[in-house]
Amino acid sequence: MTTATAPPTDTAWPTVRKRVEKLAAERITAFQDGYLDDNPKDVAALARLRRGAGREAGQLPDLWNLVDTTPLHEPHEGPHALGEKQLARAEDALHVALTLWALHQQSRSKAGMHEAGSPGKPRGVGAAVRRMMKPGEIDEPLRKRLVRVGTAPDLTALAQRLRDIVLLLRREQFPLDYALFAGQLYHWQQPGGPDAVRREWGRSFHAWHEDDRNAGERTPAAGPATTTGTTATPDTTTTDKDAS
Repeated sequence: MTTATAPPTDTAWPTVRKRVEKLAAERITAFQDGYLDDNPKDVAALARLRRGAGREAGQLPDLWNLVDTTPLHEPHEGPHALGEKQLARAEDALHVALTLWALHQQSRSKAGMHEAGSPGKPRGVGAAVRRMMKPGEIDEPLRKRLVRVGTAPDLTALAQRLRDIVLLLRREQFPLDYALFAGQLYHWQQPGGPDAVRREWGRSFHAWHEDDRNAGERTPAAGPATTTGTTATPDTTTTDKDAS
């Protein structure tokens, strides 16, 4: 009689969070590449997606085929299929990540606003906020924005508060790792998740300060952001392909 054994740690089944991150990277990279190539289908998809920024997933059925979570429903190598709660959290996380990316990418036709991070180039939410500050200084209004995001009582409020930060990042043309972001949004919805994600954002904030000091990394392409107050001033710059 043979007994099944668990796979070694380095080949363990991917967690649900990792699957969400992988799917977000695939979806956003495909839309982003098409948008930067001025593909009409992807330009139109971005316009549709950004209308969902800060809104609940179920409010816009028009986006269901764009925020496609089919791979999460399909049979997958691993010990368990995803349960209903896991699928709902994954769908909501992907909706928030894709729609905020679309808002971030609007009118930015020269570079992708989704950019995978690395140990020497953090691209998490905390690092993105820190990047908008002057070297060696802490901008209190910006820091308070990040704190306010972290205290959101639910995912809808979290998405609405993150929207303000994304508008500032769009103006500065600073990218975000939206795959990592999607995974964090999934984790946020689990018991103990908000505390864990806040810690990740805090580490990301300090990681930029320590590791991403290249002056060129801090040079904004569209002027300094206005960080006072509680609501970001929208960037109304548009191009012809963003008029829809």
